[in-house]
Amino acid sequence: MKSPDVPKIRIRGLHKAFGDKHVLRGLDLDIGAGESVVVIGGSGTGKSVLLKCILGLLEPDAGNIEVDGRNVVGLRGAERDVVMRKFGMLFQNAALFDSLPVWENVAFGLIQGEGMDRAPAKKIALEKLAAVGLGADVAELGPAELSGGMRKRVGLARAIATEPEIIFFDEPTTGLDPIMGDVINDLIVKCVHELGATALSITHDMASARKIAHRVAMLFEGRIIWAGPVAEIDKSGNDHVDQFINGRAEGPIRMAVEPL
Repeated sequence: MKSPDVPKIRIRGLHKAFGDKHVLRGLDLDIGAGESVVVIGGSGTGKSVLLKCILGLLEPDAGNIEVDGRNVVGLRGAERDVVMRKFGMLFQNAALFDSLPVWENVAFGLIQGEGMDRAPAKKIALEKLAAVGLGADVAELGPAELSGGMRKRVGLARAIATEPEIIFFDEPTTGLDPIMGDVINDLIVKCVHELGATALSITHDMASARKIAHRVAMLFEGRIIWAGPVAEIDKSGNDHVDQFINGRAEGPIRMAVEPL
């Protein structure tokens, strides 16, 4: 039995480079069971690379990624499948299959991943759509017939359809207006709480981070430079964090901008 002191996800010394570009430089991060952690940072700082390494889509150059106390780096085949069944994912642009109706998008993991028959899978899909505020009339629509906010909600329904232990959210409010972004944030909080899931989100949207996080971690130059409860972020004492959360051009974070 896993000790309650063992983090749900434990990352130590994670490195990843692409040629001469070193993206992750010894990243350390713990995520406790049932905790919602949001990793913030500017574009190109390695947030998506971190997610892809945990998901096994990228192979780290060095370091460990433990899920429930087991190092999952390099797992293949059936062993990797066991880990992947613990995961749900809301992709940045929902990443729906245009050739499938909404309900089949939601049920995709149940049918293709778990081999569930279509009738019970559709029943679960309708339940999950209802959980994100979408009625049965939406189920037969194609993704092209949905608004951006509806697509995001369908993506969230798919992420929770298999009732995963861990859910990843990749820029969950990107492309949405502030009101719909807040609706999505509320749904994320509701769904994660009801599942009792562990959540790891990456975003540069501070309104989203403040709403969905128990704890926030700042990624800069390939490392976590500050982590703490979301209530303490405004008094972090870290100049990089302070500049980022207040959206100031001046500060220790220098953006590569061509002169006019």
